[in-house]
Amino acid sequence: MKKIKIGDIVGRKSYGCDVLFKINDIYEHKGETRAKLKGLDVRLIADAPMEDLELQNPDTIFQFRLRMIEKNNQCMRRILMNREIMRKTKNFHGTEALEEENDDHHGDFFEVPGRVLHLDGDKDYLEKCMRSYIQMEVPARGFHVPEKEQPQAIEKILAEYTADILVLTGHDGFVKGTQDFSRVDNYHNSKYFAEAVRTARKLDPSRNGLVIFAGACQSHYESLLEAGANFASSPQRVLIHAFDPVFLVEKIAYTSFTELVSLKDIIENTITGEDGIGGIETHGRFRMGYPKSPY
Repeated sequence: MKKIKIGDIVGRKSYGCDVLFKINDIYEHKGETRAKLKGLDVRLIADAPMEDLELQNPDTIFQFRLRMIEKNNQCMRRILMNREIMRKTKNFHGTEALEEENDDHHGDFFEVPGRVLHLDGDKDYLEKCMRSYIQMEVPARGFHVPEKEQPQAIEKILAEYTADILVLTGHDGFVKGTQDFSRVDNYHNSKYFAEAVRTARKLDPSRNGLVIFAGACQSHYESLLEAGANFASSPQRVLIHAFDPVFLVEKIAYTSFTELVSLKDIIENTITGEDGIGGIETHGRFRMGYPKSPY
């Protein structure tokens, strides 16, 4: 049998290999060899004894990645289709009447979607998310910041980069042996996300100013909202998909600042849905501009 090493893709036999992980580290604990694991398509961190791990063959990994790409593409196609329908039927907010009265100026309006600042504890996920922002024409800046460092990093980054929407994410999950899901200390990174949200809220207290999404897989949803987030994971403590934060903030970025974002629509934009993502009533961050410069 091939020896399992750091970087390999594995599943946990005790869970029926339902989630595929990449091995981040192998270490000794109380005479037992264990591995630190990072989800391939979900924002979950876990650890497991080496004997519980099953190395995945290339075909299984290939088929898994194909399903992940197709799921992502389906969601993105739906988002872009809905945006085009909105352009044709509503022209976002209020611009339909303006253009009817000024047919000679049709096309002189320009779009100003909300700007995103994305801090991610996972460098690979951040790079994928940034590519998705580009595909969906959402202006975004991204920074790889480990979850534990986000509370200290956020103040400086927010002072340097103006944003309408802040995303604080990475990996999370229950600490092994957790029975009490109401205590934030029983989660790997929820307390760091909550602290980073509180720091951001000191700089911009209004939930209609800076819109914040925070959390990852199984995160302590209630503490993140209480800290000041508009949206968070995970109401039912389920796993969330790597791209859920991106698909959620796209809806905010392209909903007019005069309108409340439909909670139902914004959650339907995500792959995981209402079990994994929730939030409170929030205004969009989109604006129209006029006239468009020729330069």
